[in-house]
Amino acid sequence: MIRFAATFPAPLFPVVLTLLCACQPGGARAPEPADLSAGLLRVNDPLAAPPADRPGICWATDVTPAIFETVSNQVLVSKAVTDDTGRVLSPAVYRTETHQRMVKDREGVHFRSPCPAEMTVEFVASLQRALKARGYYLLPVTGRMDGATSEAIRRFQAPLGLDSPVISLEGARALGLVAADRKDL
Repeated sequence: MIRFAATFPAPLFPVVLTLLCACQPGGARAPEPADLSAGLLRVNDPLAAPPADRPGICWATDVTPAIFETVSNQVLVSKAVTDDTGRVLSPAVYRTETHQRMVKDREGVHFRSPCPAEMTVEFVASLQRALKARGYYLLPVTGRMDGATSEAIRRFQAPLGLDSPVISLEGARALGLVAADRKDL
């Protein structure tokens, strides 16, 4: 055990104690996970154009797929045959009928994204490193926007509310790659 001894004049003791208490854990909190769905502009027409770009503001467009579910029903073909004592002579016969129903129709979504001029080899390499550090990208860092990088982006953004292989501006901010807007501060 290492012991430190220090003497402080009595008037400075409350100041030193306050400074030491400020170093205790619990004061700082981890940032809340980003909600990427908050910045989505949803449109019924998946081919609709995004909002008009102003200089320095770029948009990406993606189509969220329709969601279907398969419903299975058991339909009675023939009833069970029993004797007078209730013993089953012939069990009931059923058939399975299945059909699909649409739970959610596809829709177009527009979202802010880094502009093409910002998607440099260095930016994509930083993006790959950030995704790799979080376990989404498993290949070597190349700086090329390839299929593995796009899929890693999708896996990162989907739980945050944007199921897209295109990096959103808010997704890039959540990864620490893009500074926050001054209006957000």
